[in-house]
Amino acid sequence: MNYKQRFLADKLTSLTQHFSVVVVSGARQVGKSTLIQEHFPSWENIVFDPVMDIGNARTDPELFLNNHPTPLVLDEIQYSPELVPTIKRIVDRNKQPGMYILTGSQQWSVLKSISESLAGRAVFIDLEGFSLGEITETLADENWLQRYLDSPQDFLNTSQQRLPLERSLYEILWRGSLPEVDSLPLDLIPDYLASYVRTYIERDVRLLLDVDDWRQFGRFVQLTSALTAQEVNYSQLGRDVGVTPQTAKRWLSILSSTFQWHETPAYHGNTIKKISSKPKGYFADTGLACHLNRISSFRALEGHPLMGSLFESAVMGEIRKLLSSMGQKPQLYHWRIHSGSEVDIIIERDSTLYPIEVKLNSRPKPKDARGFKSLRENYPNAKIAPGLILAPAEQVEQITDFDFILPWDLQ
Repeated sequence: MNYKQRFLADKLTSLTQHFSVVVVSGARQVGKSTLIQEHFPSWENIVFDPVMDIGNARTDPELFLNNHPTPLVLDEIQYSPELVPTIKRIVDRNKQPGMYILTGSQQWSVLKSISESLAGRAVFIDLEGFSLGEITETLADENWLQRYLDSPQDFLNTSQQRLPLERSLYEILWRGSLPEVDSLPLDLIPDYLASYVRTYIERDVRLLLDVDDWRQFGRFVQLTSALTAQEVNYSQLGRDVGVTPQTAKRWLSILSSTFQWHETPAYHGNTIKKISSKPKGYFADTGLACHLNRISSFRALEGHPLMGSLFESAVMGEIRKLLSSMGQKPQLYHWRIHSGSEVDIIIERDSTLYPIEVKLNSRPKPKDARGFKSLRENYPNAKIAPGLILAPAEQVEQITDFDFILPWDLQ
């Protein structure tokens, strides 16, 4: 598999030039190790294992690190958490940039421990699967979302270029964004994803969770994937799987901590309207969601009831990836009032709201912008940017006095 440049590569390099410890976190197989090996080939790289105590790192962390001088990459650090206090002592004795790069595929206690123990010494970046720009190897100096946030009017008054996607929307969603899947023939993708699910449950989840019935947990993961792009209802989740709401909440936190699930909180602001307070959840990878829902090919997505939710999940994932390269990441929300009006995504940056709707329609209608109108009516004193309807459209097009249709695949 040829290496494809990642848009976080420059940021990672810059961080190692200024901080002693850089932690790269993200789901299994999103390309953390490949990224580091490509850009730091001279660093020693040690990969830890959940079963084997590599180099006696767990039993004698001091001796282990004395025998492996910096600069050093410690891959899957969650399997050797005993190293963290020793790393802290070494950094405190000889604080200099570019000492350690740590990677982790769990946000659980280990990464929390690193954050607390190495406060002021470590910085974190999250890596997800390929963005559309990475798939097409078309990385702009400033992506479209950065340009929109910097100056919406300038952005909308300037001609925009689309990415040279060679695959249909259906295939993009069915493949998902895991780097390994990007280069696989279509007929081998189900085998790879089946192995991914099995490895994920047997290696990652077993370390975090005491589950009596693993098949039941597997059904929970499958059900969660079918509920992508919906508000989270723990009681409903529990009932559907046959567990308590508390268990459903705990299991969902495992999916979140292993980067398989992302939640967007509800936006409130100051209003007297009854507003939903439930978060909205997204399965991280649409290819994995398709696999878990037994969608056999990308052609089977045509007319499939999950198609709209999968498209929204892909758009949300793309937005998360584009935001991750920014120094100060804006806050993401969704918004819905009980009377029915909603906005799929709200980005809040510097006291301005940037509303985004996602529509699986190549030609959205003005009625699709009603959520923007309702948002402005409910928050008359808020600073709200022109709304964007992201769709599989051909070009940027104004749809109301304030709002625009935007192709989802812009550079």
